[in-house]
Amino acid sequence: MTYLNDRITVDPDQCGGRPCVRGMRIRLTDVLDLLSSGLTPSQILEEMPDLEQADLKACLQYASKRIDHPVVAA
Repeated sequence: MTYLNDRITVDPDQCGGRPCVRGMRIRLTDVLDLLSSGLTPSQILEEMPDLEQADLKACLQYASKRIDHPVVAA
């Protein structure tokens, strides 16, 4: 298992190797999809009681870092 930060993990044998929260079968994209569909963090934590507020923050931070890459202009 690879730790991408203190809460986001990647295990090739779990969820097709997609980033998950703390080794659980809750994919980072599941959390981001819920946020983008309008659920509040409180609602997500109610629906997924295994998650913690810090997990939601870690998902957003990870996604932000993944899309923040340099653009090379030719």
